Amino acid sequence: MALAAVGGAALGAVFGTLLDGVVAVTSKAIMFKSHLRDLKFTLDSFQQVDEDVGQHPNIVFRPMQGLERFRIQMEKGAQLVDKCSKVRPWKLNAFKKPMYTSKLVALNASLNTLLSVLTVHIISDLRARMINVETTLNHIDANIVAQYQNQYQNQIRGWCAIPEPPPFTVGLDVRVRELKMELLRDEASMLVVTGLGGCGKTTLAQMICKDQKVKEKFKDYIFFITVSKKSNCLVVQELCRKTGSLVPSFQEEAIAFNWLQEFLNIPEQDPILLVLDDVYPDSDSLLDKLDEVKRPNHNILVTSRVQFPRFGPAYPLGTLEQGDAMTLFRHSASWTDRSSHILDNLVEQIVQLCKGFPLAITTIGRSVCEQPTEIWEKRVAELSKGSSILDSEDYLLACLKSSLDALDERMPIIKECFIDLASFPEDRSIPAVALIDMWAELYGLDEDFWSIANIHELTNRNLANLVTRNGKMELDSYYNEHFVTQHDMLRNLAIHQTGQDIIGQRKRLIIDICDDNLPNWWKEHKNKPKKTRLLSISTDGSSSAKWHNMHLPKAEVLVLNFQTENYVLPKFVKRMSKLKVLIVTNYGVLQADLSNFNLLGSLPNLKRIRLERISIPSVSKNSMQLKSLQKISLFMCSVGQAFSNSSIQILEAFPNLVELNIDYCNDLVELPAKLCDLIRLKKLSITNCHKLSALPKEIGQLDNVEVLRLRSCVNLEGLPGSIKNLTRLDFLDISNCFSMKELPEDIGEMSGLRKINMGQCSRLKELPLSVLHLGKLREVICDDETKELWGEPFKPSLTNLHITVVKEDFNLNWLHNL
Repeated sequence: MALAAVGGAALGAVFGTLLDGVVAVTSKAIMFKSHLRDLKFTLDSFQQVDEDVGQHPNIVFRPMQGLERFRIQMEKGAQLVDKCSKVRPWKLNAFKKPMYTSKLVALNASLNTLLSVLTVHIISDLRARMINVETTLNHIDANIVAQYQNQYQNQIRGWCAIPEPPPFTVGLDVRVRELKMELLRDEASMLVVTGLGGCGKTTLAQMICKDQKVKEKFKDYIFFITVSKKSNCLVVQELCRKTGSLVPSFQEEAIAFNWLQEFLNIPEQDPILLVLDDVYPDSDSLLDKLDEVKRPNHNILVTSRVQFPRFGPAYPLGTLEQGDAMTLFRHSASWTDRSSHILDNLVEQIVQLCKGFPLAITTIGRSVCEQPTEIWEKRVAELSKGSSILDSEDYLLACLKSSLDALDERMPIIKECFIDLASFPEDRSIPAVALIDMWAELYGLDEDFWSIANIHELTNRNLANLVTRNGKMELDSYYNEHFVTQHDMLRNLAIHQTGQDIIGQRKRLIIDICDDNLPNWWKEHKNKPKKTRLLSISTDGSSSAKWHNMHLPKAEVLVLNFQTENYVLPKFVKRMSKLKVLIVTNYGVLQADLSNFNLLGSLPNLKRIRLERISIPSVSKNSMQLKSLQKISLFMCSVGQAFSNSSIQILEAFPNLVELNIDYCNDLVELPAKLCDLIRLKKLSITNCHKLSALPKEIGQLDNVEVLRLRSCVNLEGLPGSIKNLTRLDFLDISNCFSMKELPEDIGEMSGLRKINMGQCSRLKELPLSVLHLGKLREVICDDETKELWGEPFKPSLTNLHITVVKEDFNLNWLHNL
């Protein structure tokens, strides 16, 4: 029979035993008669398949894999049927009957699954041998389905139409053309359309399925399945139903995937377009299987809030252009032609406040549809004053929040990281290194790559964007030019999440202050934030920083964002005894003076300080000791006068400093010798300081330094000879040091050096012979020109050395929204 043909004689014999047993006891086992009758019907369906196969006696069918489980179940099934035949009604208690019944139901479901897989497998082999496909397919499937339709209402065959796209769409035509070109190629492809919920992914997929050229190519083989949170087994069942096959109850993914593989591998099949809509991260195993078994005529279109980068480049759907956004809003807000009654300036204001997000535009448009002008004006006023659209539009909130809910179980820390992004002002790029400092202390991510990996996770889920100066990811863990951006609607979502708890219970306290309008709870000293671990305060250019007192006994991170030329640290900082991270960012144009900096001397646990666009001379006037401080980062600060102040005892102020970062500090001409007193320093990064011309000769005293970055210090002409004493130095970065003419003669004494980045050092013409003594050197990053320096005699002698050539692309566009 058919089972013996594809599964071996043992499987065929067990099937025969089970069938004989069911036939023998159906009329006797009165307590289980209906279940045994259903089982008999399923077994008869196998015989019908066997009769159809018997019409082709000369065909040798391929063996099927994974049938051992079915053989064991049939053996147990035969034993179960025998037990049922011996049960007497007067001896059967209330507990045993349900047990026997459930086992019979499970056995029948397993056989239904095998029947469906077997049918597809046989059809595949018949087609492979040039048999009349349509006749065979219709004969086998139609006979079985006709019987099943009489017995099972949930097991039907039928075609479900592709969902119709909305009658009105904007901004998708270009994407439709791009994706259609990919789908019309005679190649296998998996295309992933990605974006936030409500940006038009499903509509785009529906438009593609309804395109005339797409329908001409794929004909009746377009299958549209909404995945969402369905299990892989349910998704395959849905595909079964839409192909007109039997709908088995798959108990295991392996069996479902077996059916899927058999279906997709039917030879000479017409091209297939399988659309998987709203795919969640948990369904990546389904995409893996589809990618594994796809054939040249298979095309898979995926829509998801996740990018799934391993399946190829994503096609992101972003916000609408201004013109399209206006068109969508007018349509949503006016069901009839009321253009003469719509005030253009109100429309434009609302569209701007929605930031081009389609679902927000549609939601607000519908909320003011057919409403008086005063309602429109009220809506604009509410949004302009900072009222979140998410507070009043439940559907929009639910749509966005579903992306976060998917993180709750699998990646709770990623969700926390997402909410932390709201600590920074809207429409501003967030320095990745600032997030590294925050997350190192909040979540114990003590290695920088953990934080960057979390940002990538957010990017893959379209909850943030990671951008770099030149659009390339770095090769040497240099993250100063990595920034995170985020749509304002997502920031609103994060703030909405923080507001779910009362003030006293919030882990984060995010305060945006316009003028001097403080929150009432703060002014009235109510709901003290006793559990807050992260405090963020953002002020505009007109705030006077008249702080009220606040007690934050558990705060570990303080983020202060401002725009004024003078800024005063809040006095309550002095009482934040558990504070570990301070991030102060001036978003104004010029460097700002910072007052009350001496308050930090009262913080016994402060480990990390990051200052941006701050005048360091104003800070250096205050003498203090920060014994726990381990890291200082200065970005676009004025540092020249502070470093030239001989009264500052750096070692006394920062006795345990292990990392110092100075970036884009353009008044730094010479690094002071007293920095070399920081004997515990392990990382020294001085980058993009274009006026720096020399390093102190005492730099060799920093014998614990493991990383020395001097990237893009374009006036730096050389390195002091004492650098040879840095025997623990693991990585030296002198990339883009255009003026550097030579390396120290004794550089070979840096016995721990493992990696050098020397790209774009165009005036460097030769290497010292002592380079041959760098026995631990494993990697050199360079450009085409400097690569030539590593020829004879160096490369042949340094046998473990790997040279990576990179091309530099200078682009400062990323600075526009810092």
